[in-house]
Amino acid sequence: MKKTHLPIVIDGIADDKAWEDTEVAKDFFMVLPMDKDKANDQSEIRMTYDDTHIYLVATFYNSISGEYFVESLRRDFSFGKNDNFLFFLDPFNNQTTGFTFGSNAAGAQWDGTMFAGGSVDLNWDSKWISAVKQEPKKWVFEMALPFKSIRYEDGEKEWGINFSRLHLATSEKSSWTPIPRQFPTASLAYTGTLVWDKPPPSPRFNYSLIPYVLGRTVYDQEKGTSYESKFGGDVKIGLSSSLNLDLTINPDFSQVEVDRQVTNLDRFELFFPERRQFFLENADLFASFGYATIRPFFSRRIGLGVPINAGIRISGNLNEKWRLGVMDIQTSQDEASGLPSQNFGVISLQRQVFKRSTIGLLFVNKQSIKYPNKTDSLTSLYPQYNRNIGLEYNLASADNVWNGKIFALKSFSPDSLGNGFTQAANIEYKSRKWNWGIKEEYVPEDYRAEVGFVPRKSYINLNTFAGYLFFPSKGPAVSHGPLVDINYYFDEDFKETDHIISYKYRFNFRNRSDFSIGGVSEYVELLDPFDPTGTGKDSLLAGSKHRWIAAVLEYNSKPQSMLRYSVTGRYGGYYQNGTLTSFGTQIGYRFQPYVSVNATVNYSNIYLPFPWNTTDFWLFGPQLDITFTNKLFFATLFQYNEQTRNFNLNSRLQWRYKPASDIFLVYNDAELLSPLQGRIWSLTLKATYWFNK
Repeated sequence: MKKTHLPIVIDGIADDKAWEDTEVAKDFFMVLPMDKDKANDQSEIRMTYDDTHIYLVATFYNSISGEYFVESLRRDFSFGKNDNFLFFLDPFNNQTTGFTFGSNAAGAQWDGTMFAGGSVDLNWDSKWISAVKQEPKKWVFEMALPFKSIRYEDGEKEWGINFSRLHLATSEKSSWTPIPRQFPTASLAYTGTLVWDKPPPSPRFNYSLIPYVLGRTVYDQEKGTSYESKFGGDVKIGLSSSLNLDLTINPDFSQVEVDRQVTNLDRFELFFPERRQFFLENADLFASFGYATIRPFFSRRIGLGVPINAGIRISGNLNEKWRLGVMDIQTSQDEASGLPSQNFGVISLQRQVFKRSTIGLLFVNKQSIKYPNKTDSLTSLYPQYNRNIGLEYNLASADNVWNGKIFALKSFSPDSLGNGFTQAANIEYKSRKWNWGIKEEYVPEDYRAEVGFVPRKSYINLNTFAGYLFFPSKGPAVSHGPLVDINYYFDEDFKETDHIISYKYRFNFRNRSDFSIGGVSEYVELLDPFDPTGTGKDSLLAGSKHRWIAAVLEYNSKPQSMLRYSVTGRYGGYYQNGTLTSFGTQIGYRFQPYVSVNATVNYSNIYLPFPWNTTDFWLFGPQLDITFTNKLFFATLFQYNEQTRNFNLNSRLQWRYKPASDIFLVYNDAELLSPLQGRIWSLTLKATYWFNK
């Protein structure tokens, strides 16, 4: 890539003289529907840079002219529902971490950080500008990315890079470098090389100030109306070209999207993802340790019902091989409940080994500092400390076909009931036709992760799965094949407590729709009393045993349609020789690119003998999303959950008046329905501004 001294105007027209002396990346390879040919739809990418920015212009030609498919103008769109272009940067050439940027055909921006060799975290936002112009036979994307908006190794002349395009009219996904169809185009194992004519400019000291101010009105049915004003903010300081320091003081997360409600018929706690901005950048360093159900660190445990006073985080790459994450959060005390002021500290260190594998160390400390009234009951309810230390090895082969993990964790608590040791391991193989894996987990009763997510303890789990795909040469299906998953749980004496065996047959169609049908066979020996309806009715006895089989199906429509929908269904046995029938759908219609209307509907019918009899309940979740421009957005979400007897409404107006600077107007309303009582609503006006240096 050659440096330019000529000006470039970001307007999507690409007529600047600076583009005339650039090399062209073209001749893309098809990834989907099949990865054996060059792409039918041609794409051309040009790049250059100056002392402050990286510039890119991309031109996408269409073999089929017509309307482009886009979901909305909202940032960080859904990849599979939009004609789009994305590119992936690996500035450290470690094929593990990086950045991604791009746009859909209407100009909505996409940006995120990359981790684990191909996973993308879209919660990260940075300052950059872009423009899109559409024509019937092509569309053009042009952008300018400031060097200070990303992290990279000083002096390095070669970066990993790849470009990806999705054209829904032809159902074709293509990539600049050839990528096997079983992997996403974000796979850093298959990047090409961006060669600079000279090393990128050495990063200068830079920092960002992001203050906020807000005013809020709150109505509580029991306490009446109250008013609040608040201010705080964040500071971002670049410690080096690849390491960042983040500070937050008196943070507020009122503009964060609310959790989507779900029908819960599970015996264990459900997981809801973190949405608060401070915890999201480089979150994989802290949150990806362990498995989804054995997490030693889960940031949503921090600030539960109490304010966060301040936080500090250092995260990023130390060099090509080492990554570091350090976080410390201080919360307030709550005199009413006796909750003490608490400090949450996390240290994560990661070292790349071999080609793409890593070894990681994690330490988590939760410390109660100041009790409102220190008594034995309070120190029992809120222990003085809980600590976890762990080591894990992540396997990732050079071609990404083999992946796996092995880890061990030790917890420390004031009492012996929280000083346990847990470990787990898995390995997975994924080729074009075969996908199989095995996994084992051991979590004893005395393992405690108070800042983690471990919904189930005192078990040994053995799991294996295998799937195969056939690829017909013609017909509507591009692939089809069976998948079997076998999951057994045992207690610590290796006595079986439950299992689930699922089997299904999958069809993936050329128009990008898919369908699967199958069944499950389950056995459960209850370890604790359990209400099978989840509505507060009588509980089944601990020690009771239950077996059943059920049929399941799922269908997802093609994303090209203005009307899109998915359907899931289940019919079959349930606890106590009962029957569970459930139906779910997500349906949406878009008036592109400005309006998207979506709704989630779930219905469950449970038939059990006396005293439960028949129980049925609905869950509704309609949502309206209006993107007036790519800087002005309105979204409202209404949720009614008959199972938990509550509804809530969340409406949010956002004006991005400058890059990364916003004004929000947010209305929240939560109400419990009869026979429960209670209602709280709030109206918040919040303004943020991003100062850069």
